[in-house]
Parts: sequence; C-alpha cells; structure tokens
Amino acid sequence: MSAAQVTVVTGAASGIGRATAARLAARGDRVVLSDLPSEALTAAADECGGAAIAADVTDEADTARLARAAVEAYGRIDALVHCAGIEEEFVDAHEMPLDVFERTMRVNVTGTFLVARAIGARMVAQESGSVVLLGSILSQVGYGGNAAYTASKGAVLQLGRALAVDWARHGVRVNVVGPGPVATPMSQGTIDDPVRGAWLRERIPLGRPATAEEIASVCAFLTSEESSYVTGAYVPVDGGWLSL
Repeated sequence: MSAAQVTVVTGAASGIGRATAARLAARGDRVVLSDLPSEALTAAADECGGAAIAADVTDEADTARLARAAVEAYGRIDALVHCAGIEEEFVDAHEMPLDVFERTMRVNVTGTFLVARAIGARMVAQESGSVVLLGSILSQVGYGGNAAYTASKGAVLQLGRALAVDWARHGVRVNVVGPGPVATPMSQGTIDDPVRGAWLRERIPLGRPATAEEIASVCAFLTSEESSYVTGAYVPVDGGWLSL
C-alpha cells in the first residue's frame, strides 16, 4: 500500500472516527468518511478533503453500497477503520430492557460484521488490505451497568480474530484496538460524572482519559506498512488500565 492509500472510516462524524479520518488524511490517505446522514459528517469530510458517504451500518444494502461507492470513487479500498458504535445509558442488567440490549448488539456486532464483510470482500479479491475494528478494554474486564456494551465489545474482539484467520491467506490483516476511557461525545457524560469520572481517573495509571487523537494514532499505525506483520492482535490503548 502506498502513502496515497484509500481508507474507509466509519463513525467518522465525531469522536475517534473523526479524529482518525483527520489523522489519515494528514498523512496522505484518500479518505472515505461514513456515518449516518448529518451536517457533522459533511463538515468532517470537508475538513480533511475526503468523500462523505452516508450509510447505516446495520443495513446490509447500505454497507454494500458504501463499499461499492468507495471503489467507484477511488478504484480500490486499501484499509478500513470501523469506529461506528453506540453505548446506551448505564443500567444494571436485571433492569435493562431487551430492546436496549438488542439495539446495542445490532449496531456494535452485526454492524461490524456487515461493514467488515462488504469491504473485506473487496480486499480479499485484490489480495491486500488492512482492517481495524474499534473494540474496548471492556472486552477484557467487566464493568457494572454496561452489560450490553461489554458483551458487544467481547464479540467484536472475537469477530476480529476470526476474520484475521479467514483472510490472512488473502493478504488481508485484521486487528482490534481496545481503548480505555476516551474523551469523546459518547463518553463525556461518564467522564464528567463526579463519581464515575473521579473513579476512572484514579483507576487509570496515567491519571486521565485518552484523547481521540491518541486512539487515531494507533489506528494509523495498524493501517500502515509499518504494521505489515501484525494481524489478529488486540492492541490496548488504555493508559495502563489492564496493567493493574
């Protein structure tokens, strides 16, 4: 893959996805930004000179259209960074409505599979590519009030490992990045909470949540030739959380 590789970033309207799109564009990638339709998606694409393609990751036809449109625009897809995901309000498992659990799994697990399958098929056909899935340290540890999200990220990790094995012989690498707490719109409520936020800062050896840009830097490495022998890996970016 060259410095002008073509990279698709999902969840690109905000947070880690937006930071990753900007980071990759800055190094010279031609970036396709995808998210649900919004002014934020258009603005993010304008900021990094990329192409905005709105898509719902839970819709099979939409994910196929995303892959097709990216290839039509740039001729190929060299890398995918899949950041699209949701986290619902904290509630203990015995009080969690079924629709909350199912919605979380639909977006975080089924959505990951559909996007990876649609774009991975293109990479398999061209015998090259790199896929980065956004996981979480919650694939490694339990966390109260967050059963659906925790379960979904465990599934993402195992899906990533399975894809890595399936596609290695086709020259396609698949890795999972596992952030700890990150200062993004999705998690800001937790970080700002006087009880949970204070506990998180005390729990993290580095004493603070990550920035979206710090996660983006790891995604950039995993989609570069510098990581050419890395596949099937879980890469924690957690400020030392899992060391305790």
